[in-house]
Amino acid sequence: MPTYKAPLRDMKFVMNELLEADQHLAAMPYYKDNDTADADLLGQVLDEAARFVETEVLPLNQVGDREGCVRDEHGNVTTPSGFKAAYRKFCDAGWPGLDADPQWGGQGMPHLVSIAMNEMITGANVAWGMYPGLSHGAYSALAAVGTDELKQLYLPKIVSGEWSGTMCLTEPHAGTDLGIIRTKASDNGDGSYSITGTKIFISAGEHDLTDNIVHLVLARLEGSPAGTKGISLFLVPKFIPASDGSLGERNGVVCGSLEHKMGIHGNATAVLNFDGARGWLVGEVNKGMNHMFIMMNAARLGTGLQGLGLGEVAYQNALAYAKDRLQMRHEPRVSREAADPIIVHPDVRRMLLTGKAYTEAGRALALWLALSLDTEHHHPDEAKRKEAGDLVALLTPIAKAFMTDNGFNVAVQSQQVFGGHGYIAEWGMEQFVRDARIGQIYEGTNGIQALDLLGRKVLMDGGKKLQSLAGTLQAFVEEHEGDEAIGDYVNQLGKAAQQLGSLTMVIGQKAMSGPEGADEVNAAAVDFLRFFGHVVYGYLWARMAKLAQDKIDGGFDKDGFYLGKVQTAKFYFAKLFPETKALAATIKAGNDPLAVDDRAVFGWEPDLAHA
Repeated sequence: MPTYKAPLRDMKFVMNELLEADQHLAAMPYYKDNDTADADLLGQVLDEAARFVETEVLPLNQVGDREGCVRDEHGNVTTPSGFKAAYRKFCDAGWPGLDADPQWGGQGMPHLVSIAMNEMITGANVAWGMYPGLSHGAYSALAAVGTDELKQLYLPKIVSGEWSGTMCLTEPHAGTDLGIIRTKASDNGDGSYSITGTKIFISAGEHDLTDNIVHLVLARLEGSPAGTKGISLFLVPKFIPASDGSLGERNGVVCGSLEHKMGIHGNATAVLNFDGARGWLVGEVNKGMNHMFIMMNAARLGTGLQGLGLGEVAYQNALAYAKDRLQMRHEPRVSREAADPIIVHPDVRRMLLTGKAYTEAGRALALWLALSLDTEHHHPDEAKRKEAGDLVALLTPIAKAFMTDNGFNVAVQSQQVFGGHGYIAEWGMEQFVRDARIGQIYEGTNGIQALDLLGRKVLMDGGKKLQSLAGTLQAFVEEHEGDEAIGDYVNQLGKAAQQLGSLTMVIGQKAMSGPEGADEVNAAAVDFLRFFGHVVYGYLWARMAKLAQDKIDGGFDKDGFYLGKVQTAKFYFAKLFPETKALAATIKAGNDPLAVDDRAVFGWEPDLAHA
């Protein structure tokens, strides 16, 4: 059975030493007035979160994978054994409202702590964690754009965990292209709307954990414009509540089936049929996409955390196995047994260090973004709020795509450490691989994240967000380029950051070259995101290495934690960061290698007669 220990030491290092989070939070009256900015308090919350996750959530991981969810003939879904009891304990302890506003029953804690706990949950049991995770997204959208009446009726129940939430976008014929959705809404004339259509791939779409499920549904009102400009957002509850919050009649939404999937078996991925279901408008008519993106951005960061959490737990188990598994001799010998533990072999060390390097940099990025979210929402200085918001917008696609790509890679390499045993279910490694794979697909595939990063976040505003981050990187490089400890890393980072800017200019020029410009952007996007991801990770690793070396020089490394940071940074810049050189070449190659003869290469010809 696989094990998991929350990486508290590393989380606290990032929060307290790298980010100096308590100082930033203390500058925000929202947290200062709620007494939720103190570093000791935040540490205590993390300690208790780790205890809950390790004792209540982790033991259900393989149970959920084996049993899955079961749907009966009436469309009711039962979750795996133990899921409901653990969820009840989760709610009783107040965890669903950890970072929710106190006016709705939340605790008002920083996003920083919530993000850290979410990483723990995904590392211990990603399928279970998706139930409260989807609810948090629904809370965010309602709190931002819901009417006062909807907020008062629904938010306290969602914050307490009594009710859960979903987001319903995808349809059988419309995945990424939401402009062609067919779900319709008609005005009932009494403030409600009638919603009809089918949504698929709805995570936590039906289950037995809560008394009610609040679906946030994209639909098109009669007479609205075609495309995404004519989409509105509606709240459609499973049971229609009375004004006092008591549950009334069953609404016209039913789970038609559950998907049979590669992984995340413990989460109910539902097909939902809306048959004249009553719904209520959330936000403005025809602004549904804007409003849904409040949930989508939260979900994308949450998906990135899934890659991080699964990479961490896979790495932990591979490390433990590598210490015990005896195979072949090493010189010099490190064991009196017939063979040495495989951790001494260079290729195994390469796989383990890859896992450590990617997960620790990913954690630093996730918590940096979490603190930036706190700043964006609560800092009294408008300029600082905008700066933080721009950073979150720019780096969210990287957090989602780079972290899930790396998380899957780490899961696969950690499985490889086990050799044949990694392919056997009892060790749990093959489940990590299966569970991690979905992160690269849902909440906008990683290819879509790359297009969003390059096309919308970088080129659309003339590179302003990128230039702001580039200024931060340049200031760091100039300050530390002669540093004996990290000078080499800073030199590599500086060159890559400059190249990122020049590559952006090249792509931008190609984008304006004519009708083929869009293809040039699309052809470069995935490699551009990965290049950008390495620049961000390189910046974070250089900062962490500097902090760690200073601690070592000051005699503060009693347990070797800081030496581990220094040496992992060395591995990252020597073995992983050089991927940027290959990526630069493929970015420069442009769309030309993809512009092949369709008939010759694919055996396909466009149907121009019906174009």
